[in-house]
Amino acid sequence: MKPVVTITYCVGCKWLLRAGWMAQELLQTFEDTLGGVTLAPAELPGTFKITVDGSLLWDRKRDGGFPEAKELKQRLRDVIAPERSLGHSDR
Repeated sequence: MKPVVTITYCVGCKWLLRAGWMAQELLQTFEDTLGGVTLAPAELPGTFKITVDGSLLWDRKRDGGFPEAKELKQRLRDVIAPERSLGHSDR
């Protein structure tokens, strides 16, 4: 079974577009590796978390803001396909 990423975002903060953009970036890069990306409205205000199969990959509060696409892709790759090269994103 392929891994699934969940992006939980604050509705009140209007972070749906950011979550959607990050989902698109991950799906485009890992289209053959991911089982999907789910967008989930958060219960708590200010939440922006990204998990892969339930394991925390990024938390806006813990990690100090939002991830750059490059760093998010590297973190996801390290979990689901550590042998994979990300080309220019690895530099």
